[in-house]
Amino acid sequence: KDLVVEKGAVRFENVRFGYSTDRGILKGISFDVPAGKTVALVGPSGAGKSTISRLLFRFYDIDDGGILIDRQDIRSVTQASLRRAIGIVPQDTVLFNDTIYYNIAYGRPDASTAEIEEAARLARIHDFIVSLPDGYESTVGERGLKLSGGEKQRVAIARTLLKQPKIFLFDEATSALDSQTEKAIQNSLSEVSENYTTLVIAHRLSTVVDAHEIIVLREGEIAERGNHDSLFSQDGIYAAMWRQQMRDESVTERDESLSVVKANA
Repeated sequence: KDLVVEKGAVRFENVRFGYSTDRGILKGISFDVPAGKTVALVGPSGAGKSTISRLLFRFYDIDDGGILIDRQDIRSVTQASLRRAIGIVPQDTVLFNDTIYYNIAYGRPDASTAEIEEAARLARIHDFIVSLPDGYESTVGERGLKLSGGEKQRVAIARTLLKQPKIFLFDEATSALDSQTEKAIQNSLSEVSENYTTLVIAHRLSTVVDAHEIIVLREGEIAERGNHDSLFSQDGIYAAMWRQQMRDESVTERDESLSVVKANA
């Protein structure tokens, strides 16, 4: 039967999964993404963050436990209805060798031109599109090679916003963007996803400080959970990751400033 989504509450109940029988990835994960709330998943590479997004979208079925949306096990509903309910912005954007208009409209082919342009505005790419000689009819090339990484990602975000899903899933969605553009898009995403169920998989911790709950994964298990302030005060894994990223960003900003000074000398 089709999935019936009213509020869009997501629940992972003691989920166990491995891509092969001899190597478990998730080892009994349980958490809730309440309707209208934002939950972030963070942790080192290989912790199982992206696996959770693949399982929610049902690219794979779990080995044990359950994944439920509004109390319906996603294995008991059609994949088409499940995927209609979820809007995903992945880390690696797939664009078709067609126009920018077509690539955004793919999120909801029956959308009007006004709706497509509004989605582009929210994704902070409308002004760029209309500055092109062919505007929305500009072709993006094979896999979007005519666009930068940030431009491709903003097209993907516009496509997802146009879909108007009940549940948003952002999988490292702003990883290809510079910090200024990232902040602008984060603000847009916050506006659009307000009152929607949102699951964010993030590498940059600065993008999830406002999440209602942050879940820290380590080797397929939940190591810590709480909001930013509570996790930082615990002085554990999250706090160590935060301090390291702040140091790395400071070094990067310093190097960029030195490059500008040398270029102008």
